[in-house]
Amino acid sequence: MAEQELPVVERNRCNCAALRKASRHMTLFYDAALEPSGLRSTQYALLTEIHRRGNAPPSIGDLAEALVIDQSTIGQNLRPLERDGLVTLERAEADRRIRLVKLTRAGRSRLADARPLWLAAQEKFEDGFGKRAAAELRNVLAGIAGDQSLIPERHELRSEKA
Repeated sequence: MAEQELPVVERNRCNCAALRKASRHMTLFYDAALEPSGLRSTQYALLTEIHRRGNAPPSIGDLAEALVIDQSTIGQNLRPLERDGLVTLERAEADRRIRLVKLTRAGRSRLADARPLWLAAQEKFEDGFGKRAAAELRNVLAGIAGDQSLIPERHELRSEKA
C-alpha cells in the first residue's frame, strides 16, 4: 500500500510529530488572537505564571519548571519583557545566584489588556473543538507534561541551585 493510501492515523503515527504540529497550529492561533495586545502566546504564558505567584516572585528556575521550558529559553523570553518594562529581574536576598522575576505595573496592565483577547481565543477554540473535548485534551496534555519518566536524565530541567 502506498504511503498516500494509508489512513491519516497511520501516516501521522509519530506522537511527537503530531503534538508538535498541533502545538505550532495552536501557537499561531493564540499569537494572532493576542496580537492587538503586543504579546505573543509565550509571553502571555510567562506573565500569567508570574502573576499567579502573587507576592512570591518566582525564580527563573521556578518558571522553567512550571512551564516545562529550559532556563536559558526562559531567560531569552524574559529579555524583551524586561526591555519593555513588563518585568524586572532581581537577585534573591538569600542566594544572590538566583534571579527573581517580578511583574511591573506596566506588566500587570498589559496582562489585563491581553486577558479578554485570550478568553475570546479560548472560547473560540472550545466552541469549535467542544468544551468537553478541550477539557479532556488539557488533562491528557497535562499528564504528558507531568510524566518525568518520559524525559531522559541528561535532558531533565535543572534547577538554578544545581
